[in-house]
This record gives sequence, C-alpha cells and structure tokens, in this order.
Amino acid sequence: MSAKVICITNQKGGVGKTTTAVNLCYYLSKDKKKTLLIDFDPQGNATSGLGFDKNDPKAFNTTMTEILLGTADIKGCIKHTKYKNYDLAPTTPELANAEVEIATLNKRFVRLRDAVNQVRDQYDYIIIDLPPSLSLLTVNGMIAADYLLLPVQTEFYALEGVAQLLETMKRVKKQANPNLQLLGVLATMYDKRTSLSTQVFAEIKKYFKNLAFKTTIPRNVRVAEAPSHGVPVGDYDKFSRGAKAYKEFTKEVEKRIK
Repeated sequence: MSAKVICITNQKGGVGKTTTAVNLCYYLSKDKKKTLLIDFDPQGNATSGLGFDKNDPKAFNTTMTEILLGTADIKGCIKHTKYKNYDLAPTTPELANAEVEIATLNKRFVRLRDAVNQVRDQYDYIIIDLPPSLSLLTVNGMIAADYLLLPVQTEFYALEGVAQLLETMKRVKKQANPNLQLLGVLATMYDKRTSLSTQVFAEIKKYFKNLAFKTTIPRNVRVAEAPSHGVPVGDYDKFSRGAKAYKEFTKEVEKRIK
C-alpha cells in the first residue's frame, strides 16, 4: 500500500476547501479506503469540523505544529475519528507561529513531505487541507503531494488568483516535485438558478477543459450546518443534495486517480 496524496488549496478563502477535504475523506473511508486527513491550515477548521476542540491544548498530545518544527513524529500525532478508516492529523492556531519559526531553517520546504513519507504505506489516501494563501505551508503541501485539487467558488472573482496559484504549482513541479499533477477543478457553492453560477461554471470548463469535475457542489444549508456539529455532511444528513454531490465527486476522484 502506498497512499495517493492530494493537497487541497485555493489562495482565496471561503471556497469550500476544508468542507471538500472533510467530506472527500468521509466518502473515501465509506468506500473502505484507509484515509488520513492532515489539517495543515492554522485555522484548524478541519480539526473542529470532525468534532475535536482545536482551542483545547489538552485535547492533543501533538499536532501538526510539532511535526512542522521537527519536535515530534507524525505517527504520534494521528487521531482516530469516530468513522472507520478515517484518521486525522490535527492542528491548532499555533501552526501559524511555527510557520514563522521555521522560515529561516534548513529543509523548511520539505518537512511535510518527510512526515507524509513516514505513514504513506499505511493509507490508501492522504488528503492535506492547506491554508488559503501562497505561504510556506502551502508550498510544503505541494511538495508533499502527488495531486493538487482546486475548489473554485462559482461566484464573481472566482478565477482571480488562480493563475498565480497555478504558476506556483508549476515552479514547485519544476524545482522540487516533478510528480505533482493538477487532479482537477471542483465548482463549489453552485446555484443553477442563477446565471452567474452557470456562467462561472462554463468559464471553468472552458479554461480547464477535461480537468473540470463534472460534479458540482451545490450551495446547500446542510453542507453549511454540518461543521458546527463536528461531522461531515454525509453523517449529518446523507440524503441532502450536498451529501449526494460529495459522494458523486468522490467517485470521480477515485476514477481519475486509478
């Protein structure tokens, strides 16, 4: 077993990046794929979205902060969630301070890759939730991953900044990780009733062609509510439009990577 490693990023915030990470992992685990979600965003929303208290220092022995600083082993950081085949490497807001601390240190760009390699043979999929910025953490994620997944909100300014992100990806591929590929672009917060959503999705398909996923994630109240209950939308309301969309999207991801 050697995990397929996918980093999820968009330098624009609020595009459904963490929601996509949490729910993709949920449906992969439901498909009997052993899955690890690495929360590498200092906001820690993937951690709290799975029911852990990111603000309680006693909740974890170690977090991704210690992994980044090199003071702990990722194996000791991993927590089992309440879902079979679904593990989490949690984070807390302290990760932002660690990023500043390692900025001048050696091997600062490959720390996540080295950590991922320690557990790669224990999972089918490792999903990395990255911060909404082109930071040291984001570059670490791109260097650690085989694939980059780009969620794009179907709203005005959706593609703004995407070119810069893809330029960063191109540089990482050239200089540090030749295996990195763009897995695809996922349209999120899609509302087929509005002409704006339809136009933006058409633009995504025109620009990215077959890299645009066929599945779109709808603007759905259940998707928005689930994180406040600390569960994926598939557990919160499996019959909701959002849950069905993430289930379909997961099938698409699995087909693309095979």
